Amino acid sequence: MSRNNGKNSISKQVNKEVLITIMLYLLYFVWWYYFAYEYSSDNVEEYKYILGLPEWFFYSCVLGLIFINILVYVCIKFFFKDVDFEKYNENNDSDQK
Repeated sequence: MSRNNGKNSISKQVNKEVLITIMLYLLYFVWWYYFAYEYSSDNVEEYKYILGLPEWFFYSCVLGLIFINILVYVCIKFFFKDVDFEKYNENNDSDQK
């Protein structure tokens, strides 16, 4: 029974980490898409520049990358857990024998 609990807890943890990862990818895509396509104007002469880059590019690619890297770090630090798969594999090997 304890082996199944171990497998269930590992499965729950992996599912939680997958959902967090998918949500981070979707957030980054929405961020990037908004600033790259919706935020910019069609007329190049109206562009504003930050550090020599067009404002839309700076927000979508530079600031977005920094923002998502910080979010990934925070999620890994607080929500992801280290799983010992060698221990899990040893339990599976003993179950099969």
